[in-house]
Amino acid sequence: MAAQKQAFQAEVKQLLQLVVHSLYSNKEIFLRELISNASDAADKLRFMALSDSTLLAEDADLKIQIDINHDEKTLTVRDNGIGMTADEMANLLGTIAKSGTRELLSQLTADQKKNSQLIGQFGVGFYSSFIVANKVVVRSRKAGLKAEEAAEWSSDGEGEFTLSPISKADRGTEVILYIKDDEQEFMEPFRIRGLVTRYSDHIPIPVMMKKDQSEEYELVNHATAIWTLPKSEVKETECFEFYKQMAHDFEDPLSWSLNRVEGRQEYITMLFIPARAPFDLFQANTQRGLKLYVQRVFILDDAEQFLPHYLRFVRGLIDSNDLPLNVSREILQGNKVVEGMKSGIVKRVLSMLEDMANDNEKYQKFWNEFGAVLKEGPAEDYANKEKVAKLFRFASTHLDTPEQTVSLDDYILRMKPGQQHIYYVTGESFNGVKHSPHLEMFRKKGIEVLLLSDRIDEWWVAHLSEYAQKALHSVVKGDIDLKEVGEATDPNEETAQKEQEENFKDLVQRIQDNLKDQVEQVRVSHRLTDSASCVVVGENALSPQLERLLKSAGQAVPPSKPILEVNPGHKLLQRLKDESDVARFTDFCHLIFEEALLAEGSPLPDPMGFVKRVNALL
Repeated sequence: MAAQKQAFQAEVKQLLQLVVHSLYSNKEIFLRELISNASDAADKLRFMALSDSTLLAEDADLKIQIDINHDEKTLTVRDNGIGMTADEMANLLGTIAKSGTRELLSQLTADQKKNSQLIGQFGVGFYSSFIVANKVVVRSRKAGLKAEEAAEWSSDGEGEFTLSPISKADRGTEVILYIKDDEQEFMEPFRIRGLVTRYSDHIPIPVMMKKDQSEEYELVNHATAIWTLPKSEVKETECFEFYKQMAHDFEDPLSWSLNRVEGRQEYITMLFIPARAPFDLFQANTQRGLKLYVQRVFILDDAEQFLPHYLRFVRGLIDSNDLPLNVSREILQGNKVVEGMKSGIVKRVLSMLEDMANDNEKYQKFWNEFGAVLKEGPAEDYANKEKVAKLFRFASTHLDTPEQTVSLDDYILRMKPGQQHIYYVTGESFNGVKHSPHLEMFRKKGIEVLLLSDRIDEWWVAHLSEYAQKALHSVVKGDIDLKEVGEATDPNEETAQKEQEENFKDLVQRIQDNLKDQVEQVRVSHRLTDSASCVVVGENALSPQLERLLKSAGQAVPPSKPILEVNPGHKLLQRLKDESDVARFTDFCHLIFEEALLAEGSPLPDPMGFVKRVNALL
């Protein structure tokens, strides 16, 4: 194979420009990223060697070496790990395999601080080399291949890279950075040693550098897996740096836990709750899970079997003494030992979140990032659905903004005397549900209603029918009876309602005759105080919001008609009662129904007809 010039994938070229300019203040992280990649390569080789011991035959002592060449102005990070073929170098270093990259890059702006946070959600890895280098050369030989089957990749980070065949005596990868003239601080051994100690002290692979004025290498980091140390010996700052190295994150985690389990099962978990959601959190094909080690040997990078899907935001690792070294994804599936470990890890994570909830500011930050994911819990984890629901936070009619939230426990403490239901309303936006006409009587009586505007809300409420023995009830379903709330009920209210129903019985029938093709029933409303009308559905029917979501997803929805409730105290209804012109009466009936649909968030069946009726009446 002759040397070949190839163009970077468009997304890589754009990302490189942004990395160099937006992450300049964090330029030293390039070394953490390169050491992390080298450590991963060593882990993968150790795992592959479980089934093919010859891969380690030429050099079983896995390590990372850092060399500084002042004459060439180069910094080299070398490992004897798994290595790469020429094709793998072209794919891994010239393209971004992660789906959703275009969506991420479309969010990037001229705001370098904001860009830094977004790129941190993505992870820059190898590309951070170009922050300090004007040229990068990568030489690699895959374990198991011959010396002459190695390859060299080189680029100045602008638009192209060159791929050439070379001969390399030993397996593994070396990354050679030609350091920029204004970044010569990274040519100083004491500076590099300090960065290794700060960022990579507890990775389980030794990082070596030459002694001063010597060709002999010495250990720079502890090279001890941090999770194997007694918790009392682990500093939080060390934990945070290990997390950043492992997760390729730029921010400290919100919470962490190091836990050793002994007894019938023996394993160690080191778990982290990130501060920011990755950009691909909701993409179905994104790999998630914990790093799996067995007896300190790396096995899998994303073992999803140890966490349910609704906790996919958790990062960390598990080190087991009970699983076999030749464990695979297939063996993990349905394994009783794994199920027992998963149960324990879920309890640990929920406990971490419950502890975090004591800090309102920190927990609100978590909820803003991961609340929509956690809401998947009641449907997925029946055994823990109340524990998960305890962690939920909601906007409500008793609060002013969506940033202010209330838990279900707090809601129950604020219930009116005699109240037996947790009331909620769902919709497509916070403003939409906040101004829903269904809330008018609740506001008048001072009864709190939860405002749910996430798309996932219709899903979880269907799987959590009650909480703490209080039934959840949608304010748009059924005939709401607030007589249970004795303190809020006027003793004469029931009598007044019956008189209204009798007085407007004929009008209700006339409206129903005109709308018989659009509605199932028309009735006098006891939940409206200001609006002329609203639409509701039966107790067991699909809510309008859920029906819209199913239709937008291409799901078949059984045909149904809503119930129209009218407010006899509204001037429009009183005017309609005296209307003798048949055509105008019909137009008013349709307008009342269409206004109710608009207020609820449903589309109009005939928008042009609505416009004509409004114009004619105006």
